[in-house]
Amino acid sequence: MKYEENQLATKTAPVPESILKKRATSQKKAVDVAKLGRAQQLRNSRLNSVYFKRAEKYVSEYHKTEREAIRLNRIAKNSGTFYVPPAAKVAFVIRIRGINGVSPKPRKVLKLLRLLQLNNGVFVKLNKASINMLKLVEPYVAYGFPNLKSIKELIYKRGHLKIDGQRIPLTSNDMVEKQLGKFGIICVEDIIHEITTCGKHFKQVNNALWPFKLNCPRGGFNMKKTPFLQGGDAGNREHLINNLIHRMN
Repeated sequence: MKYEENQLATKTAPVPESILKKRATSQKKAVDVAKLGRAQQLRNSRLNSVYFKRAEKYVSEYHKTEREAIRLNRIAKNSGTFYVPPAAKVAFVIRIRGINGVSPKPRKVLKLLRLLQLNNGVFVKLNKASINMLKLVEPYVAYGFPNLKSIKELIYKRGHLKIDGQRIPLTSNDMVEKQLGKFGIICVEDIIHEITTCGKHFKQVNNALWPFKLNCPRGGFNMKKTPFLQGGDAGNREHLINNLIHRMN
C-alpha cells in the first residue's frame, strides 16, 4: 500500500510556472477591483451627502425668497399701495410655427435661439438684446417667465445634455459633473438653481442643455397666428407660460 502511494506521489506533475503566474495575476486583479469598488463607494457616499446639502440649501433659499415676496406684498396691501415684484431675468421660449412664410431675418433669429424645430423650447436670459430678438420672432413663438416648478419638471422629465455633439438623456449627476464641474456645477439641482436664479454660469449651463423637445399641447393651440393678447397663442404671455409648459410637458 505504501509503495502504491509513493508511486502516485512521484507521478504527480509539478504545476507549470505560467499557470502559477496567471493565478497570481488574477488574484491581484481581483484585489485591485475590490479596492476600486470600495473607493468608488466611499466617493459616492461623500458626493451624495454633498448633493443633499446643496439641495437643502437651495430649498431654504427658494422658501426664503417666497416668504419675502409674501411679506412685502402684505406690507404694501396694508399701506394701501401696490407691491411690484422684481423683473424676470429668464424667459422660456417655445416655437409654435414652422418655416413656411418666415422671412430671412426672423429665421436667422430662430436659429440663434436654437429653435430649429416645431415645439422646441429653450431658456433665454432677458436683456436688451434678447428682448429685441424676441420681438422680431414674436409671431412664431410663445414665451413667458417660468416658475421653479416648471423649470424642475422640464429638466427632470425632458432634460438632455449636449455631449460631443450628441443628445444624451440627463440621467445622473456624474454626467453633469463631467460637463460642468469646472464651473462648480456638479448635480442636477445646481443646473435648476443656475437657471432659476440666472446665475453667473447661466450661459454655460444653458448651452450644455439640448433644446427641449415638447409635445403638442393637450387641447391644441387656439390661433397660432394671432397674438396672445387678442386671444391667440403667439407672443409674450408672462407667467401664464407655465400653463402652456404643463400642457406640453
